[in-house]
Amino acid sequence: MLRKILLLSLLATPAFAQEDGPGPNLVIEVAGVANGTIVIDMLPDVAPQHVAQMTALATEGAYNNVVFHRVIDGFMAQTGDVSNGKAGGDLSAAGTGGSDKPDLPAEFSDISFDRGIVGMARSQDPDSANSQFFIMFAPGEFLNGQYTVVGRVISGMEVVDAINRGEPPATPDVMTSVTVQ
Repeated sequence: MLRKILLLSLLATPAFAQEDGPGPNLVIEVAGVANGTIVIDMLPDVAPQHVAQMTALATEGAYNNVVFHRVIDGFMAQTGDVSNGKAGGDLSAAGTGGSDKPDLPAEFSDISFDRGIVGMARSQDPDSANSQFFIMFAPGEFLNGQYTVVGRVISGMEVVDAINRGEPPATPDVMTSVTVQ
């Protein structure tokens, strides 16, 4: 009986509480109000083109020193504007840019936008995601089937929770280093 209870409790553990995912994992070092490491288990089986583009940008160092430019309490923290969101620069256009890579066609799935889910930001055009992404603070089912899910936080959700709020935050937190493991 104890074995059955233990097994059921392990199966009920939320995805973001796991220590390691099958990968690739995006490892984000954050500095600012929030300090620490966020590990995201990327989901190449769910969104292969988006995951490939994000991991390529991380490998190239494009995400290094990019701020969290849109952080809405009870909703999500958005970052990844590699052209207009670099720390120390003029952030007035942060959130309007992307990378030099092409925009991606939507890869919608049936994964629900729960706490800790990572999705791709885009304009009104569903096929306009490029480099920006967001991490959910809380469930947002209204996003289901409207945005591409690319991963889930498996470690460091407390760091996500500490990210400075604002649109943009007065003092934005920075992804100092983003690597792929």
